[in-house]
Amino acid sequence: MLSGKVVVVTGASGGVGRAVVRMLGEKGAKVALIARGETGLATAATEVGGEGGTAKVFPADVADHEQVDAAADSVEKELGPIDVWINVAFSSVFAPFTEIDPAEYERTTRVTYLGYVWGTRAALLRMRPRNRGVIVQTGSALAYRGIPLQAAYCGAKHAMKGFTESVRTELLNAGSDVKITMVQLPAVNTPQFDWVLSRLRRHPQPVPPIFQPEVAAQAIVYAAEHPSRREYWVGGSTAATIIGEKFVPGLIDRYLGKTGVDSQQTDDKPTGVANLWEPADEHRDYGAHGSFDERAKDRSVQVWLSQHRNLVAAGVGGAAAAAIAVLAGRR
Repeated sequence: MLSGKVVVVTGASGGVGRAVVRMLGEKGAKVALIARGETGLATAATEVGGEGGTAKVFPADVADHEQVDAAADSVEKELGPIDVWINVAFSSVFAPFTEIDPAEYERTTRVTYLGYVWGTRAALLRMRPRNRGVIVQTGSALAYRGIPLQAAYCGAKHAMKGFTESVRTELLNAGSDVKITMVQLPAVNTPQFDWVLSRLRRHPQPVPPIFQPEVAAQAIVYAAEHPSRREYWVGGSTAATIIGEKFVPGLIDRYLGKTGVDSQQTDDKPTGVANLWEPADEHRDYGAHGSFDERAKDRSVQVWLSQHRNLVAAGVGGAAAAAIAVLAGRR
């Protein structure tokens, strides 16, 4: 379904974005890679080509709307009309809220929230006149549930969710055939935890259970091909977090107050690398995976369930009907 399609991916040089562009290459897409780190971008482009796709690099800082719009113009001139835009890029700070400088908090918000706003805007300005196209927002369970040490990131993801819902309703009101969907991710083994700006005494880690970036990428690419769903959940931990937040938020507050700080740190010292202001992969390629390969899962049953919700519901309904028929026959 994506063969020959023009697909833009922000944050394409590392982590989940890197896994996404490789998968798009396997599908024969024409992939536009947007990020800051030119070494990471160059290697990612080579991988896309090696998988059978076409790749073109468009270095840009997604926090700058002019750079994002200029990149979109260049994509359409060099690759053709944009069919799919996938927002992945983000940055963050690991620290208690009061230990984050205002400039750092603002920068995180510009990248992790406004980067999605500017990407979405660039896509819509080009897709709406053609009345076709797909936008995929890479979200997080933390778009529903804030946790300690990640106030800037959680705030940005919450904002992205609200923004996306607003845009979706506008598209529905206009009767537009442009689709926008979200993919809410669990903890993922990416270089984020090796290059995030951290004020912790110990090395930051994802909150277990941890999944490999390819699990997230598979869900994101599936969403690009099946955008009618408003959102997809990846991992049982994401489903549990979102459902738990709906029914017992106070209990989760207390649980995270007791466990949330320690569960996000290892016994190792921080790397000292920080990509908030400058790309960590400008001169070094970090790839898709972080440093938690031994603990990360490479599959998720919940992803399949999320993608086949109607089939599962039909199966459950059929089983229930059969059980009722059996019980009725015993009377």
